[in-house]
Amino acid sequence: MPEHTYTNRLIDETSPYLLQHAHNPVNWYPWGEEALALAKRENKPILLSVGYSACHWCHVMERESFENPEIAALMNRFYINIKVDREERPDVDAIYMTVVQMLTGQGGWPMTVFLTSEGKPFYGGTYYPPSDMYGRPGFPRLLTSIAEMWETRRQEIEEQSSAIVQELDYESLRGNQPATEALSINLLDTASAKICQRFDTQFGGFGNAPKFPQPDVLLFLLKTYARNKSTEVLEMVEKTLHGMALGGMYDQLGGGFHRYSTDAAWLVPHFEKMLYDNAQLVQAYVRAFQVTGKPFYKGVAEETLEYILREMAGQEGGFYSAQDADTEGVEGKFFVWSQDEIIEILGERDATLFGAFYDVSETGNWEEQNILHVIRDARSVAQSFNLPLEEVAHVLDTARMTLWREREKRVKPALDDKVITAWNGLMLAGMAECALVFQRNDFLESAIQNARFFQSQMMYRDSAGHLRLYRTWRQGRAKGNGYLEDYACYAEGLLWLYEATGEFEWLEEVDALLQTMFAYFWDEERAGFFTTSSDHEALIHRPKDWDDNAVPSGNSVAMDVLVKMSILLDKPNYRVCVEQMLNGLIDFMQKHPYGFARVLSVVDFFLASPKEIALLGDRKDPATQELLLAIYGTYLPNRVIAFAKEETLIPEGVPLLAKRGLREGRPTAYVCTGLVCKEPSISPEALLAQLR
Repeated sequence: MPEHTYTNRLIDETSPYLLQHAHNPVNWYPWGEEALALAKRENKPILLSVGYSACHWCHVMERESFENPEIAALMNRFYINIKVDREERPDVDAIYMTVVQMLTGQGGWPMTVFLTSEGKPFYGGTYYPPSDMYGRPGFPRLLTSIAEMWETRRQEIEEQSSAIVQELDYESLRGNQPATEALSINLLDTASAKICQRFDTQFGGFGNAPKFPQPDVLLFLLKTYARNKSTEVLEMVEKTLHGMALGGMYDQLGGGFHRYSTDAAWLVPHFEKMLYDNAQLVQAYVRAFQVTGKPFYKGVAEETLEYILREMAGQEGGFYSAQDADTEGVEGKFFVWSQDEIIEILGERDATLFGAFYDVSETGNWEEQNILHVIRDARSVAQSFNLPLEEVAHVLDTARMTLWREREKRVKPALDDKVITAWNGLMLAGMAECALVFQRNDFLESAIQNARFFQSQMMYRDSAGHLRLYRTWRQGRAKGNGYLEDYACYAEGLLWLYEATGEFEWLEEVDALLQTMFAYFWDEERAGFFTTSSDHEALIHRPKDWDDNAVPSGNSVAMDVLVKMSILLDKPNYRVCVEQMLNGLIDFMQKHPYGFARVLSVVDFFLASPKEIALLGDRKDPATQELLLAIYGTYLPNRVIAFAKEETLIPEGVPLLAKRGLREGRPTAYVCTGLVCKEPSISPEALLAQLR
């Protein structure tokens, strides 16, 4: 008897999510010409199902419906069934998610969309149960009803699908609206005030449950604080950062953040861990450390990157995508504890102290289990038990390590070991930034290894000489055209790596990726970059993404990199393009600042007189390290840095370094603002005074 009763065409894919469905009784196809052509040939509608490997409800729908032979038979009889990993095909996901949101007012995954044989959508939603419940129709009833509509109301379906595609085309005009006012500091102040109105004064964060981390919002508010010194804004950021890091959303034993909190108090997470969340949150915590000097933020950032190096970094150098929410089919099983388990492992006395700190009880705080979260500080616990603080701190540290080692014996959540270019760019940026601020060579080595991996596995020169990127890599196979977010995010990561190393090859690579973006993604008619390249597969719509969501939009990151490179390489045309894009977004930033936080950070830079810092010196020289510590130990939200090892290695085309030299043969820093430069600095104290 074969190990698997069923095998479908997903068996040849590399995506862990698609491979999870390769033995469903559903006759799944990957997205591609074979499935689309078959739908036309057999005159059948398409059932498009989109999800990702760490998605809890995707697993639920698979167990309930896609593994059910009776439901699969309905799907196979009436439809051509296509399964898509949204992380591999963000273009397909973005198009049809926009449709689902237009039709239902909400979106999410798993996403279920019904298409004509030409790929035009006419009905859609998210999760459907196997029978009528939760106020949703049962999936079998839905399958039968839509199949009947296809047979009896075809013209109506065709008209509706054409109207939806027209609406998609209208949506693409966003970002090209004439502004009612010019870019100004007033825009930034109004935007930050609107965002702060959503602040949860009790628990931190913005809005109600479910509560998402929104690192771009926090980073914009830190810029707001730097600009106007509003202690109220800084307190909001700090309360949010503390709430997340002390809550169940943070893995108190292993480090790293879960996807989001299902409640307002940051207690109960959605247990998957995503690379992109951790990459961006690291930057929020490291910059909070720069602003405040508080070691708590440094500890969270370092712990998070140590988790990434331990759990999410491949030997080849790529960073993996995600860890699952479920273990052995149970959500959160890997992460939660019973009180009896903890007592058995730690002993009664230490378990009592640990439980008082982390809210461990016999009844539990979630489904009769305990999610570890901090409810008191160690000093308070010490006072309650009349013990020395040092003793309690030692017990807590030892208990954490003991429980972590015990947890390592459990069945681990599934790992999505797919390498995604955009997300790797985000993590490369976070890793390089923390390497600079915390002077961590292990972080820098990981960042360099990642960039070398991308050079060898994820980059190539096309016939026109442009530097191109693949979207994904897994187990030796790179595949898929890179999207705008891949080029923009990886360019940003390389820009941080240049700052960390002073190696000009990384700066040259950044500019090469920008040149590719202009060659293949730029919209000459309406300023902005398309999501897909001009030589990409033609879909029913060519999207252009502007909104900053869990990951900032490709256009936001592109603008951020372009405006900095315009100064570093003296390319004013880059700044002109950014200005055109920003002018088309002014009204959207005014009305919906929460969804344009990264763009607002770009506006903050664009309107500022950024500090221009030139640094000459070998990174390995302790004197250079002292100058770097002066620069990166300070919060400088609007600055560009040109770094060269020595005078003889300065290339042409980097004006900040032109005619610069070492003073007294020692590493030297030059600080300019606008057209005014200060005296060269060879001491960290003098440099710090200039930066402040």
